Amino acid sequence: MTSEPTTASSSVPTSRLPERAAVVDLDAIRHNIGVLRKVAEPARVMAVVKADGYGHGAVPVARAALEAGASWLGVAHISEALGLRAAGIDAPILAWLHTPDSNFSAAVAAGIDLGCSGWELERIVAAAREQERPARVHLKIDTGLGRNGATPDRWDSLVGEAVEHQDEGLLRVVGVFSHLAVADEPSRPETDTQLGAFREAIALAEDAGCDLEVRHIANSPAIFSRPDAHFDLVRAGVSVYGLSPFEEQSSADLGLRPAMTVRATLSQVKRVPDRQGVSYGLLYRTRGASTLGLVPLGYADGVPRTSEAGPVRIAGETYPVVGRVAMDQIVVDLGPGADPDALAGAEAVLFGSGDDGGPTADDWARAAGTINYEIVTRISPRVPRVYIGEGA
Repeated sequence: MTSEPTTASSSVPTSRLPERAAVVDLDAIRHNIGVLRKVAEPARVMAVVKADGYGHGAVPVARAALEAGASWLGVAHISEALGLRAAGIDAPILAWLHTPDSNFSAAVAAGIDLGCSGWELERIVAAAREQERPARVHLKIDTGLGRNGATPDRWDSLVGEAVEHQDEGLLRVVGVFSHLAVADEPSRPETDTQLGAFREAIALAEDAGCDLEVRHIANSPAIFSRPDAHFDLVRAGVSVYGLSPFEEQSSADLGLRPAMTVRATLSQVKRVPDRQGVSYGLLYRTRGASTLGLVPLGYADGVPRTSEAGPVRIAGETYPVVGRVAMDQIVVDLGPGADPDALAGAEAVLFGSGDDGGPTADDWARAAGTINYEIVTRISPRVPRVYIGEGA
């Protein structure tokens, strides 16, 4: 009796997978949370599941992270937090990126913590009045990143206004937070400057009467490189998904396991003559008679069109993509010795854990001139997510 072929990284028989799939290993998520908890202790861990869990699926990742001991969840938008609540997740959730049209009332009603840079304060207070329920607020100080957050010259007044509303019973200032700009480059001095400004902001808020539950500034790189940035809570983003935030350190170096494998079934394998052009513009031509494999994944699925020679693993060998990435497909040159009959319907892995020597999201990031964060996050909904691991 022959066994079914399995994927390189997932242990799911390929015959049971869709023709295109992003296989997400929830046990890898749990493992990574365990690593992060150990590195950050005694600080607690917030698992950031914005952008649909960096493309992995916010709800399954959130559940796995909480099961593994994450204490908080973080998202950018209130709508993302409401989706988690609708899925029955009742853990603490912080949403921090708002516009005047954000649904603050729904957030307060759902018990979602809200980041506040200053301009949102009156809208949050109005929502609290409407819901007859105090809002939970984390005041954000811009310590140097230059995005959202109150500037230092506005911090005194923001804290004072928030405390006034707190005294009225309309909100509770439960946190102060900020975000680091260059923590992925540990030798740069700006992180020290930011941490100094953050400590000053915390002291001012506490002196003004804020009884803080959490103070948080550390992102994934700071979790590993700056223990002095851990405070009460760390916000783990890309590291939850097993990817390294450092250019010079791999996932394995940090003890992390990449959770996503993107794979597809070859849609065609055919022999072609010498000088056969490939894909739009015919920028690539074969050097001698060869065999081409067609992978049904393209830029509509999240494969970067700007990538050059992105790696694809087929039958234990890694081949570069040749020719331009198209909307729905990419092509690999399998060489003159490849057997089209043997490879028909074979699995093609764009990236995975790398445990078998195959390509990783980092390899694709290098091919596209970008970062691993973007590679996993951009995998489109057209690629079905398949979950493996305990309780998947």
